[in-house]
Amino acid sequence: MHNVLIVEDEIELADYLKAGLSAAGYAPTHLSDGSAGLNAALTGQWDLIIIDRMLPNEFEGLSIVTAMRKAGLTTPVLALSALASLGEKVRGLRDGCDDYLTKPFAMPELLARVDALIRRATASEESQLMKLADLTLDLRTREAKRSGQSIVLQPREFRLLSYFFKNQDKIVTRTMLLRAVWDINFDPGTNVIDVQISRLRNKLDRGFSPPLLHTVRGAGYRFGINE
Repeated sequence: MHNVLIVEDEIELADYLKAGLSAAGYAPTHLSDGSAGLNAALTGQWDLIIIDRMLPNEFEGLSIVTAMRKAGLTTPVLALSALASLGEKVRGLRDGCDDYLTKPFAMPELLARVDALIRRATASEESQLMKLADLTLDLRTREAKRSGQSIVLQPREFRLLSYFFKNQDKIVTRTMLLRAVWDINFDPGTNVIDVQISRLRNKLDRGFSPPLLHTVRGAGYRFGINE
């Protein structure tokens, strides 16, 4: 069930939103002022935030969205407002809102927009999480785990592993690695690749099964599961 935060000071409208969202299978939470809304937006775990432009207390809707984006939060935001001019809509979208719906509105349209925003955000998150067997790599946080155990990666190891993930089950040559990971277009004649591959293999495969990083003699390397 997706958690939706509603920041809206009109109680009747908030009740209407909660009822419609609940009936559609969402889990809505309502707050009625800007200060509480800002705190919840920055500290809570939300799949979507519906926020009014004009709110009581010192924070209005767009200032909350701006604070979220500055904090690095990518939670989708649907602005809900009686400010219906083209200029206000453009301002809302430029200030970090993902969609803008003017009052009055029809519940079916709001639900369609909510569904689209959550679906888009979910697809984006999944594209940032790479998986092979019990190994995962989050491209956003640069966190790797195998069998639930965290694997600490150095910057070069992260670039190396992410490149292997993107070329899963393919033969990756030394030349390809030099270009993609080291930004070198020639072979320096050193064992830098061998050293990094060895370190990465120890972190990924030692104590785990099946092995995932393989040496293909005379060709390069392959990242995948041997059948």
